[in-house]
Amino acid sequence: MGARRALHFVFKVADRAQTVHFYREVLGMRVLRHEEFEEGCKATCNGPYDGKWSKTMVGYGPEDDHFVAELTYNYGVGDYRLGNDFLGVTVVSHQAVSNAKKLEWPLKETSGGIYLVEAPGGYKFYLEDRESPKPDPVLKVTLAVSSLPRSVAFWSKLLGMKIYQEDESQQRVLLSYAEDQCKLELQGIGQAVDHGTAFGRIAFSCPKEQLLDIEALMKKENQKILTPFVSLDTPGKATVQVVILADPDGHEICFVGDEGFRELSKVDPNGGKLLDEAMVADRSNEWFAKRNIAKPSA
Repeated sequence: MGARRALHFVFKVADRAQTVHFYREVLGMRVLRHEEFEEGCKATCNGPYDGKWSKTMVGYGPEDDHFVAELTYNYGVGDYRLGNDFLGVTVVSHQAVSNAKKLEWPLKETSGGIYLVEAPGGYKFYLEDRESPKPDPVLKVTLAVSSLPRSVAFWSKLLGMKIYQEDESQQRVLLSYAEDQCKLELQGIGQAVDHGTAFGRIAFSCPKEQLLDIEALMKKENQKILTPFVSLDTPGKATVQVVILADPDGHEICFVGDEGFRELSKVDPNGGKLLDEAMVADRSNEWFAKRNIAKPSA
């Protein structure tokens, strides 16, 4: 198997300005690139919506060697309902804890030196109050699963992830494609997984030639393929090929060809400026307010 790597997690955001403030000023991430689209993504990157939307990649460093967040904003959606599917991202950063305290962003200490903070929309982040030993302080993404053995078999045996830790008593398993990558933690919850309307997506890259092999394996094993092999265009940037899957609990998984993605994901030094300009130009809230109606909920 050629090298695979964890790339990002996709968050649907309703309040783009407050969300960006959280990632920039609390977590201390920077905007890596920003893109605007006039219609929905062929691979439902922005969810099941056909209208105008934007994608903003934020992180602690270049996407080549950092796990980042993809913030998708649908101009016509006012809020999303959280489910019990996404349990949090863990970040090792003394600076983020300090930032939150300085800005008086609500913090709750869950255990010694670990703080819970919520992004706008209710997405949970766990901040470990220490200096990160690695260049990328994003430690892990935690997802809820209804049957831990079934999910571990899917992610390790079918998708080829290595198991790094198992805690049967706590119903937790930690997996990754490499020691130095962001880990995926599966947490058994003993009940059905509800994705709400805020459901996200975790993305990985692989050599492009593996994409059709992954799709064929999923078909052979009767697993769910949400989007078969397809090419996605970004205006003025590289075209990438993807296959979108769902695990046994319906968590969305994107595999993207590494070669094209490395070209697409180059840091844009104007990304922050493009985002700021887009937020200033966004009149969607005014449009709904003038008509005395609320932005629709997802």
